[in-house]
Amino acid sequence: MKKVLVTLLVLVSASTMAQHRGQREGKKMAMMDMNPEQVATLQTKRMILTLELTKEQQEKVHSLNLENAQLLKGKMAEWKAKKENGEIKKPTLEERFAMQNERLDRQIAHQEKMKQILDEDQYSKWKQMRHKKGMHIKKKMHNKRKAK
Repeated sequence: MKKVLVTLLVLVSASTMAQHRGQREGKKMAMMDMNPEQVATLQTKRMILTLELTKEQQEKVHSLNLENAQLLKGKMAEWKAKKENGEIKKPTLEERFAMQNERLDRQIAHQEKMKQILDEDQYSKWKQMRHKKGMHIKKKMHNKRKAK
């Protein structure tokens, strides 16, 4: 009887985990299917709720989010086209350095713009949000690598 219960428990927990993973991936795919305007609007509204932005701040943050969403959409389309054509290859050390350097430059510029838009309290909250999100992503990537 114990073996049956343990087996049943393992099967139920495995199926539950599979469903949760599918739901998360479904949300991610839904976000990828949105156009840049929709993505920017959702990001801005989340920030409005968290940071209590003024109307002027909302407009500036929305334009900044829209700019970033368009850039990311373009990069994703470029990557997808390369993948379909089979042109994806492992980048060299110099290419990786250039990509990371470009990404960090964009992040620094984005941070400076946000610093100009937000007041001190909002900016510190925003930094905490970004840090928390970054830690969550790092944890996910670590778990993903561990699973392989």
